[in-house]
Amino acid sequence: MHVKSKDTVIVISGKDKGKKGKISAAFPKLNRVTVEGVNVVTKHQKARNAAQAGGIIHKEMPIDASNVMLVCPKCGKATRVNNKAEKVTDENGKSHRKLIRVCKKCGAEID
Repeated sequence: MHVKSKDTVIVISGKDKGKKGKISAAFPKLNRVTVEGVNVVTKHQKARNAAQAGGIIHKEMPIDASNVMLVCPKCGKATRVNNKAEKVTDENGKSHRKLIRVCKKCGAEID
């Protein structure tokens, strides 16, 4: 997936188009994300015991990850994500590649 938990995103399609929010949960196997303040549904919940009150609650539901676009922390614009490979050596002297997410518009590192 091109977004991770705690990324700031903007919704690009659907009933909440144009809203910005932070990702509270990501489900990579389902390709869905839950964004704060987006896709809020009303749920009628029955009281399960004496301590829990019943009533109407508002709950954020997941949306498809293709309907959100990452907001670059540097330039503040909605952007696609580019992966840049960087060569890293560990303490044993062994080298390996590490992928870093990069903004397509300004080239700033996202992680």
